[in-house]
Amino acid sequence: MSEEKKDEQEQKRQVRIVWDDSKMEMNYANVCNVSSTKEEFNLLFGANQSWAMGQQDVRIALSNRIILGPHAAKRLSLLLNNAVAQYEDKMGEIVIDQGQPQPDIADQKH
Repeated sequence: MSEEKKDEQEQKRQVRIVWDDSKMEMNYANVCNVSSTKEEFNLLFGANQSWAMGQQDVRIALSNRIILGPHAAKRLSLLLNNAVAQYEDKMGEIVIDQGQPQPDIADQKH
């Protein structure tokens, strides 16, 4: 088979992804929590509403819950890890203060 026919067949097999953003909503989140079961991963997104230091309760206004199957969660993990690595290559390391106690919002009422 000629190279030209191989290239033509390859082009026919390629899938073109069309992103339809006509119904897309945009939300800001500075907090994310993840939980999982055997069948799905639950991602909770929200915004920290407690800005004063030393408060007992940290109020998170949840805005979105995204439920992913295991394969989609794995793909998201790979994509996000790659995006963070590219960001850090350009902007420098993102430092997360592990010394500060973080509230475990998985145990809180939603």
